[in-house]
Amino acid sequence: MSDIEKELLERKKQLDTVTAPDELEGRLRQALETAPVKQKLKPKWPIAVVALLFLSFVGYNYNGFAYYGKKIMGFDEVMSGTLAELNEEGMGQTIGKSVLLEDGTEFTVDGIMTDANQLILYYTLANTKETEDIPFMTITGFLTNSHQGGGMSILNEEKSEIKGQMSFEPVSPFAKKLTLEFSKWTQEGKLIEGTISFPYDPNKAMQTEIQQKIRKKVKVDKGTITFKTITATPSLTIIKGKVNVENLSRVSLPFEKIELLANGKSVEMVGGGTRSALGGTNFDLRFDGLPKKLDSLELIVKEFVGYTSVDENIPLTPINEQPYVIKGEDIWVRDVMKTEDGIEITIASNDDVLFDGVTIEGQGNSSPLETTVRQDFEKFHDGRILKVRTLVFSSETTPEYLRIKGMHHMKPINYKIEIPVQSAR
Repeated sequence: MSDIEKELLERKKQLDTVTAPDELEGRLRQALETAPVKQKLKPKWPIAVVALLFLSFVGYNYNGFAYYGKKIMGFDEVMSGTLAELNEEGMGQTIGKSVLLEDGTEFTVDGIMTDANQLILYYTLANTKETEDIPFMTITGFLTNSHQGGGMSILNEEKSEIKGQMSFEPVSPFAKKLTLEFSKWTQEGKLIEGTISFPYDPNKAMQTEIQQKIRKKVKVDKGTITFKTITATPSLTIIKGKVNVENLSRVSLPFEKIELLANGKSVEMVGGGTRSALGGTNFDLRFDGLPKKLDSLELIVKEFVGYTSVDENIPLTPINEQPYVIKGEDIWVRDVMKTEDGIEITIASNDDVLFDGVTIEGQGNSSPLETTVRQDFEKFHDGRILKVRTLVFSSETTPEYLRIKGMHHMKPINYKIEIPVQSAR
């Protein structure tokens, strides 16, 4: 070993013995609460340097420490894939904090997994009587107000115990205690509200693997998609961006055909969301964790919502079991019926198709679509999901044709973005 290597090793040992004081959170909170408002101070370089060193140190703890904890026991049935593997590696924090509710239910926070993308809560509800799941609200703490995401739970055969998993927004790396707010309806119809607090060690959060900008804009049929950033942690990969597309809301799952490839293989999309913003809509796409050995990363926009002009008539007699093909899309006419409310036509199409400018034509008359009722979904023999719905028209005239002027539907894009693999470690 060289002298330089020996020196580096000695410095590492010294850093490993340094820990942030337990009372730090309280001091920071008190300082924030008592700080004067709108007071301008000249910067003092020694204090600024100390603050910078402190923030760097805490950030290093939060993102960098390799941590091997205890396995969270008893949740094999609600864990799968990446989360199950992380639990086997001991990447969670065991909690074991319980509270007894008014109806006799024992609510236990068994453990958590945390990283820069999310907090995952593992909990148990036990009651000798019939047990119902519990609605969560938020997790709060120092600089933390994390809202609930998705989750799942399973009830045992005796209906006396529930094991559950619930995700929340990420918590602050400065928090040392977290408080979960919850509510529960009893069988008598009484609302129970409560909290349960438990310790949190941010140094045991799993480290971020990739955190970088993408900065790619993709032109689609009715606007643009801008992919801004990617943050990959062991439990989750989040891609954020902004979309400015006229007919975004006309298809129920416009982002469904965006694919993330790691080492050439598809990474499962596990969720996502949108929210309105100035100049468009912000979005985040959530994918499973990435492979530990990552050689390549690609984002593929296979399809996105678009619009096609149609302006075609579909004959309504006779009823044909075979679909009519309109601009590459199949449409089945299942039934035409005259009722007290007018004319009802039941049709089926691929689930991403929404027709525009729909009317019925017959005997020189034209009636526009009034409303759509009884929408349902069914699986076709080739695996496609069909959307079946009934179109209602205010007319007493038996129609000859169903006229369609246009349709919103998913259109091929096939745009590839190569994301350079840069580790955040």
